[in-house]
Amino acid sequence: MIITGVIGLMLCGCSETKYVPEGQYLLNRVKVESDGKYRDVNSANLKSYVRQKGNTRWFSSFKLPLSTYSLAGKDSSKWINRTLKNIGEAPVIYDTLSTTRSMQDLQMRLQNMGYLRASVDATFKEKKRKINVTYHVHPREPYYLGKVNYEVRDTAIANLLRLDLPEHRGLKENMRFSVENLDNERNRLVGELANRGYFRFNKDFITFRADSMPGEKAINLTLVIHANTDHDGNEIPHLSYRIGKVNHLSGDSEDSIIHLRKGVLQRNTFIRSGELYSAKKLQDTYAHFGRLGAVKYTSISWEEHQRERLLDCNIHLSTNKPSTISFQPEGTNTAGDFGAAVALTYQNRNLFKGAENLTIELRGAFEAIKGLEGYGNDNFEEYSVETKLTFPRFIAPFLANSFRRRINATSEVSMLYDLQNRPEFHRRVFSVAWKYKWNDSRHHDRYRIDLLDLNYISMPWISETFRNEYLNDTESKNAILRYNYENLFIMKIGMGYTYNNGRIAIKANAETAGNLLHGAAHALNFHKNAQGQYTFLDIAYAQYVKGDVDFTRNIQLDYNNLLVFHAGFGIAYPYGNSTILPFEKRYFAGGANSVRGWSVRGLGPGSYISKDGRIDFINQTGDMKLDLNMEYRTHLFWKIGGALFVDAGNIWTIRSYDDQPGGQFKFDEFLKQLAVSYGMGFRLNFGYFILRFDMGMKAVNPAYTTSKEHYPLLHPDFSRDFAFHFAVGLPF
Repeated sequence: MIITGVIGLMLCGCSETKYVPEGQYLLNRVKVESDGKYRDVNSANLKSYVRQKGNTRWFSSFKLPLSTYSLAGKDSSKWINRTLKNIGEAPVIYDTLSTTRSMQDLQMRLQNMGYLRASVDATFKEKKRKINVTYHVHPREPYYLGKVNYEVRDTAIANLLRLDLPEHRGLKENMRFSVENLDNERNRLVGELANRGYFRFNKDFITFRADSMPGEKAINLTLVIHANTDHDGNEIPHLSYRIGKVNHLSGDSEDSIIHLRKGVLQRNTFIRSGELYSAKKLQDTYAHFGRLGAVKYTSISWEEHQRERLLDCNIHLSTNKPSTISFQPEGTNTAGDFGAAVALTYQNRNLFKGAENLTIELRGAFEAIKGLEGYGNDNFEEYSVETKLTFPRFIAPFLANSFRRRINATSEVSMLYDLQNRPEFHRRVFSVAWKYKWNDSRHHDRYRIDLLDLNYISMPWISETFRNEYLNDTESKNAILRYNYENLFIMKIGMGYTYNNGRIAIKANAETAGNLLHGAAHALNFHKNAQGQYTFLDIAYAQYVKGDVDFTRNIQLDYNNLLVFHAGFGIAYPYGNSTILPFEKRYFAGGANSVRGWSVRGLGPGSYISKDGRIDFINQTGDMKLDLNMEYRTHLFWKIGGALFVDAGNIWTIRSYDDQPGGQFKFDEFLKQLAVSYGMGFRLNFGYFILRFDMGMKAVNPAYTTSKEHYPLLHPDFSRDFAFHFAVGLPF
């Protein structure tokens, strides 16, 4: 039904000019073409300087919003016509003045990039009341800097900057003569002076003189730093200022400081009495107060002394409510079993009057389970309590004060107890963790260290039916299944790194568990269980090492379209006291953030064919994972975006397990075991969160019994190969 409607709209292209006035043209397509050989003359980037663009095209091809508008009749009294026009897009009528101004803007942009002799012209192609416009960009040869001189008319500034030394200059011979390079140098000099006391110095005091030689592509440049002037126009020196008093205020009056301790205020204030004024320290103060959960907003003002070169600093702080309580209900549906969950969260943003954030969450869930033969009529119940305390600083010894003040850091301690009761078994999880997170405000890097993470997993009760069918069956050799229904203790440490500059994103994580306990077990001769594993408090502890890395590259095709490449790889290896990874640490494939032609945990490992058993999801896990994704994203209309994607990947095991035939990684086979899917999706972007709907189809299936199942791309079966995913946020 939906597909039929979409096809119908696409076929409405013949009526696109329905609302185009007689004698005018619908702007059909706009192109920018360059005959230059220079990489920075990018047609996609230059297109943003074109003032008039054509109607929105879905996936760069179909003008469905315009077609929707054109379906509307001219009688505006009918609601259907008004509705179609509101959700559609009116035709873009070609405007000659916009074309002229676009040519001027393109030429100006090229000249600012150093192509001083650039020119732009346009050609037009008219057909059936539609017009295509192509802007032809001719950059010609760029200009470069020849001799560069610095002229400083203020002696104190000249002595401070030492621009007579080449290493102190940002502009050098043979650099591109561009507005960007000139502005960067002017901003650099203003920044240096603003960080050395020159409170009132600005860019207007820096100008340039440029001289060109006929027939040459070199520009001789002089940068001039002007002196200040008095009311009569006489040159006088610029003044540098020092900090006088530093006051922390609540509203318009001095306070006991808005419920924050004095040490907290001093630690987050980088402006110091007696020091030179510094714009950087001003921004650092804003940044550090801004990350405190107890502070709502910060405003900093200055009062200048009339007779002295002193500035009094007034830091006005407004705080949030210290405590909040929130209630969040939710509905669940697991394989047709309906349930509900509720969470009650208490948050205190200023526990010890130092912007410490305490969160306590109580959660309860219930799910009606039906259709389990041989089990009691019990339903699923879960109750959990999680407490998290975050400090807005490092809580650790032996750290230099300069390091503590330079970075934005948090220390976090958390505790979780989770109780789960199912008809088949009861499960208890208790965990305690101590973590550090920090970033340098001057860079795009973020770091995390899990100094200590303890997890105790207990299985106090397992039903006889479940135990006899899956755990004690002499014909079953499923070691992975049995391992995940035993008591387990995990003591791990880990670290993480994230880099994101908007175009490239890198995530890396590493963790290891059991090494400290294993060393103690050897030294103190811990007890061993029947499987030969060392035990701690009569529980076998896990020992493994795990590492993951993700790489994402965004390529902006134009203002409306984005191409995203993603690659992710992870590997984990159990050793020492373990031959199998804990279930929570194993990899799975399929789902909204993996190979989207498969449902979550529905792919792999390797060429393993699922038995469609009720607990076969445990077998569809592995020790190694590879994800390769390519996604084309486009804005459609309003807050709705679309995507086309191709995914590839799988999981594998490092060791060979009897219950996972075909799942072990082998270099000569893994390429043949890559699953491939394709599909399309829609996104609702509300700014603070994104709702995502993805529809994937299998293309290459490594788990097959017939050739048709191997290549669903050639032999599609909607009921077999289709997967629908709903998620919050982008996949990568």
